Amino acid sequence: MAELVFFTGTMDCGKSTLAAQVNYTHASRGRNGLVFTRNDRAGAGILSSRLGLEVQANEVTNETDFFALALGINSSAEPLDFMICDEAQFYTRDQINQLAHIVDDLDIDVFAFGIASDFRTELFPGSARLFELADRIQILQVEALCWCGRRGTHNARTLDGVMVTEGDQVAVGDTASSSGVVSYEVLCRRHHMAAMPLNHIND
Repeated sequence: MAELVFFTGTMDCGKSTLAAQVNYTHASRGRNGLVFTRNDRAGAGILSSRLGLEVQANEVTNETDFFALALGINSSAEPLDFMICDEAQFYTRDQINQLAHIVDDLDIDVFAFGIASDFRTELFPGSARLFELADRIQILQVEALCWCGRRGTHNARTLDGVMVTEGDQVAVGDTASSSGVVSYEVLCRRHHMAAMPLNHIND
C-alpha cells in the first residue's frame, strides 16, 4: 500500500541528500517517479544538496495542483509509482492535502522532505499539515550541531551576521553563506533563545 512519508529535521541534516538518494533508489529499480522542489538554494527546477548532488525537478508554486498533475500523467501503460517532494515546508496546506489524496486515491507513494519550523520556532504550514496527515514521520538521524557542540535543534536567521526573530517566514538563504543579506545557522535551543549565533564569540 502506498504511503505519505515525511522526512524531517533541522537544516544541515541531509534532507535533500536523502531525497536525491530515495529518487535514485526507486528509479534504479524501474519505478516511475516525479521530483518536486520549491525555493531551492540552487535555483528554480533543481533539487540540490550541500554535498553537491543535483537532480532536475519540477518547481512548485502556489498554483501547483499535485493531484491534477498526477492524474494527468498516471496511466495504465506507464503508471506513476512515486513522488519526491523536497522543501515541503514551503507547500501550502491544500497542496499537502492533495499529496494525501494521491496516496489514498491513486495508490502512489509520496516522500516529502522538509524542515518543521522556521527561524521564529513556528511551524511552517506545509510541515504542520504533514505532521497531521503523514502515515509515517521519519526524524533524520544525521544530527546538525550548534557552534557550541550541542545538538542543533533550531534554525536561526541572520541579517549580515546579526540574528533576527522577526520578518517574513520565507526568505531564501543558505547555511553555507557567510555574507549577503540573509543566511541561516543551526543552533541549540539555549543559544537560539539567547540569540547567540556563532559570530557572537568574535564580538
